[in-house]
Amino acid sequence: MILAKRVQNISPSATLVIADKARKMKMEGIDVISFATGEPDFPTPEIIKEEGIKWIRKDFTKYVASNGIPELKEAICKKFERENGLVYTPDEILVGNGAKQLIFQACGALIDPGDEVIIPTPCWVSYIEQVKLFGGVPVLVDTSEADNFSVSAEKIETAVTNKTKMIIINSPNNPSGAIIPVEELKKIAKAAVENEIFVISDEVYEKLIYIDKPNTSIGTLGEGIKAFTVTINSLSKSYCMTGWRVGYSGASVEVTKAMAAIHGHVTGNVNSMSQKAAALALNEFSNFTPMQEAYKNRRDYIVGRLNNMDGIHCNAPDGAFYVYPSVRGLIGKCFDNKMIKSSFDVAEFLIDQAHIACVPGEAFSMEGYVRFTFAIAPELIEKGMDRMEAALNKLK
Repeated sequence: MILAKRVQNISPSATLVIADKARKMKMEGIDVISFATGEPDFPTPEIIKEEGIKWIRKDFTKYVASNGIPELKEAICKKFERENGLVYTPDEILVGNGAKQLIFQACGALIDPGDEVIIPTPCWVSYIEQVKLFGGVPVLVDTSEADNFSVSAEKIETAVTNKTKMIIINSPNNPSGAIIPVEELKKIAKAAVENEIFVISDEVYEKLIYIDKPNTSIGTLGEGIKAFTVTINSLSKSYCMTGWRVGYSGASVEVTKAMAAIHGHVTGNVNSMSQKAAALALNEFSNFTPMQEAYKNRRDYIVGRLNNMDGIHCNAPDGAFYVYPSVRGLIGKCFDNKMIKSSFDVAEFLIDQAHIACVPGEAFSMEGYVRFTFAIAPELIEKGMDRMEAALNKLK
């Protein structure tokens, strides 16, 4: 069987290797603590759940408009203006099955084969593969631990060529939690407009910020940048609605129509009752403080524990719910005559010897680091850190 070249070019996910191993160990009765999953451990708020149930009972269970029900698109417009300072009309809004689908459709609408797409690293695992699926060329721009993994406009500008079609930014960032300072965003916006480069701004972690600075949407900065920006968001992280699968985008009418054309042939509408619940969430739910405070406390705890372990250094992330510690101090150490040579080896050692699952840095295109989520119960974080510390003491 000869598969399509586009599929053969997709890189296997390092995340799945560790996840599959953890799953098998759990099936064998081994107590594995997973720090690998990127979703909040808080439940969906009750008023949102009740809204979904209400519309199921009203038999609102049929097909609806593929690009989003009117009341949800209106709620998204109000949210964008109220919280982000972005003014969109309903025909500039597209509702999709999570942010991932909308980023895929934005890539499909804007990238031609050979177009270059600038992506700061570390980056979310799907950006690079989605760009490649449409024949685009990912151009990776490194950040540094010394700068808390925040990308500079200068590095992005240096990477721009006459083939550059798009920049993908993610602030707060997965996996590092980095937030791009507004002054850097202004420079990125200026460069994008001057070179007629589109920007996908992935803002799904915008409510999870632990510093005294709000997240800034790049589409609000400077003359003309909004026309080149596709603003991506979802209800998965902030509203604890990962399984409800509701994401949304704001972009020009032309770009939104192009994305919707792909949407119409790839999938139908987001499930109808989820859209009703999402409209209520955006209009009526605003109490994010308990979750923000809980995650800040967990962040402080896990950062403190990691920094007390030999061979580990961990910056405190400004946002999201991950830490991205350096494990370079473990490279070259051995256990049972096996040498650790990479972040994947570290992740494998930890699941084998500590029974904790984390994600190796190579999954995010930056070697020498691993990602831990702190969106799990505090007692599990403590237990997992205890296991990790004991396991690392075995290394020679």
